[in-house]
Formats: sequence, structure tokens, C-alpha cells
Amino acid sequence: MPASPSTARALNDRLALRLLQQQGPLTAGQLKQLTGLSRPTVADLVDRLTASGLITVVGESGEQRRGPNARLYGIVADRAHLAALDVRTEGVFVLVSDLVGRVCAEASVPIGGDTGTGPAVEQAVAAVESALKEAGADRLHTVGIGAPGLIDPATGDLRDSAGLPAWHRRLAAALQDRLPGARVTVENETNLAALAEQREGAARDRDTFVLLWLGHGVGAAVVLDGTLRRGASGGTGEIGFLPVPGTSGLPSATDCDGGFHSLTGAAAVVALAGECGLPVPAAPDGPGAAEAVRGAVAEVGSAEAVRGAVAGAGSAEAVRGVVTGAETVRGTVAEVGAGEGAVDDRPASRFLRALADRIAVGAASVVAVLDPGCVVLGGEVGQAGGAVLAELVRERLGRMSPLATEVRASGLGGAAVLRGALLTARERAQDDLFTPPER
Repeated sequence: MPASPSTARALNDRLALRLLQQQGPLTAGQLKQLTGLSRPTVADLVDRLTASGLITVVGESGEQRRGPNARLYGIVADRAHLAALDVRTEGVFVLVSDLVGRVCAEASVPIGGDTGTGPAVEQAVAAVESALKEAGADRLHTVGIGAPGLIDPATGDLRDSAGLPAWHRRLAAALQDRLPGARVTVENETNLAALAEQREGAARDRDTFVLLWLGHGVGAAVVLDGTLRRGASGGTGEIGFLPVPGTSGLPSATDCDGGFHSLTGAAAVVALAGECGLPVPAAPDGPGAAEAVRGAVAEVGSAEAVRGAVAGAGSAEAVRGVVTGAETVRGTVAEVGAGEGAVDDRPASRFLRALADRIAVGAASVVAVLDPGCVVLGGEVGQAGGAVLAELVRERLGRMSPLATEVRASGLGGAAVLRGALLTARERAQDDLFTPPER
């Protein structure tokens, strides 16, 4: 059945708005070329979207050109403002953006473990209000929150989870009360990180992959055929509870101690660094673990050192370039043979080999069940380890599983949660606003 005229108009409008979001300002002629619509249809939708306050003339295409055909149309960015929050056990990070995702203001506030629930919620809400004021906006259309823990698929609320601060669960309701009219949504932090990696990071070319989050805690997010999978209870990827060898016991329904978390959580990574003879960071948290990994990678960052590290595991595979900063691993990487030399037994190399062994245990379980073809090492530790740690994990995974699996370092690191929250908020706001009223 052909679409009704009103449905066709709505579809055309949304197509044009999506192109303006993705490509930036366009002329009517460029919209005609990109959409395949007729000139009268494009002229009609431009008039309709302009009258709705969704697009406006933002300039002209070319200094010498004048007239209607040269007008550049763009989305009215200040039509709405959005907020993204990365909620952590030790505080909250906030940013406010316009409708097209341009960041207008940022804020953060540390929240100590001894802070009461009420004061903690007030500090977090005040950070959002401060960022909103700095952005010069008077209201928020959509707020996206990324937080650790399980999200109830029926209600969308953060479920009560042992070990997580009570103020996490109260924050969404408090923001809804203080920001009337705003649409407030909560999503698991690792799921948001995966969405960000898929859109803008290390998994941009993958429809199917698993993100292994390595930070203060550990988690996983599963994207299959382009779709984020949450599971029946919203708990897909709670890999910290995975029973693994090498721990002192088994995890319980309320405590992941004894599970994969005990091998690769921040405290375990910092302790492993000390056992290998490396300096121990002051804080056994995500940034502290990343500091230990980053220092070790810097020490073995040359091709020769990496070659020795892999040789210690008995591999003759290639090692792909070294990236330790926030840049995505790009381009073709040089292959380096493992060689016949003695094992590199420096503390940094022993630490990285041991850490890769631990990560590979959890990754192998995921690969055996899902066969994703690609595992992204995310979070502060995944980003700090860069291509060196990713290659070591890939080599070990290749010996543990018959399923070919690429291992990549995060392109966004610890910023992925905030970026994913912003992308999600922007998408939800645009879904609401990009449906112009019928005339």
C-alpha cells in the first residue's frame, strides 16, 4: 500500500533533517541530489521545515553566488539543549550540548563515599544546573544518564545493586523534578560506551562486536547485527560475575568478588602491577589502573620490546603498531616477527603478559558463545593499553579459541560513556522534534 501524502511528507522531512545532521548545511539543490526527490518536493519540505522552526538559512554556497539556489540551510541548533551525564561511584561528569551535538558547557563534581544520599544527589543536580547556566540555556529537552548497574527493561529505572551508591538510583527522579519538561533516561554505562565506539570509535566498521569495559569495574556490551542487545532482564554483559579460574572463590548473586572482576577490575590490575615489581599507583581505581598500564606500555613501546613480550608467550604472530593515547588505531599496521631471542623479563613486560592472560580468559568465554569477530578493549585500562595490550590479548585468544577474533583498543577510552549518553540524548530529542506538525 502506498504511503499517504502526510506520511510521505513526514518521511521526506526526516530524511532531509538527518542529512542536515550528518552533512551539515546544504542547499536545496544538494538536498535534491542527496534525497533523489523532485525539485518541487524539496522546495515544499524546505518551506515546511523553515516554518516549523527546525531549519533556517545559515549562509550561502560560494562567495560569488546569490539568490534562492545559493542559500545554505541548517538545523536550528539552539532549538533544544541536551545534557549527558557519566555517573560514577566517585562523582559525576556533565556536559550540555545544542541539538546538533555541539558541546556548550561541561562540569564535574567529586562525590565522596561518605557523602549522604541526599547531599550527593543535590551536588549532582547542581552540577547539571551549573552547566545549563554556563551554556546560556534556560531548559533541557532531553537528559541522558550513563551509570553502572542493571537497568530494568520494564521501567527503565536503575535497579538496586549491591556495592553501588544509593544516590545513583535517586538521581534520575531528582533531575526530573528539578528540570520540568525534560525527558530523563538512564542506560547502563557500558552499553553507552559501545554505542559511542560503534558511531565514532574503534567499531565504526563493525555491525557485530563486543565491548569489554576495563575500568574501575568490568563489564561487556554486545552489539549484534547493528543492534545493542540488553537481554531479558537488562543484564547482558555482566561479565564481572563470570566464574573464572585463578580467583579465591566464586561470585554470588550480590557480589562479583571471585568472578572475572577479581582478575581485571581496577584493584586487581593495580595489585598485579605491584606483584610484578612496578610502582603502585596511589589509588586502586580506574585512573590508577590506567596509570599502571600506560607506564608499562611506554616502557615496552618499541617494536623490539613488544616482540620480546609476545615471544614470552611462544607466539610467532605479528604485532600491530603502538597507540597509548586517545587516538584510534588507524591504517595498516606493520607486522613484526616474534624472533628467537630470550624472553623479555622486565617487570613491565611480565605485567602486560599477565594482564593479557587474565583479560583473554573472559574474552574467550564471550567469543565461544557469541562469535562476534571483534572485541574492543574499552574503559581507561583498554585505552591505556592501546595496540600493545590488544595484540597480546588477540594472540592469547587465538590460542584459546578456534574462532577468528580481532581485538582492538578503544578509540574513546573513559570518555566513551559521556559521548554515548550525548549521542543517545541527541537521537531521542531529534526523534521527538524531527516530526514536524502537519499543515
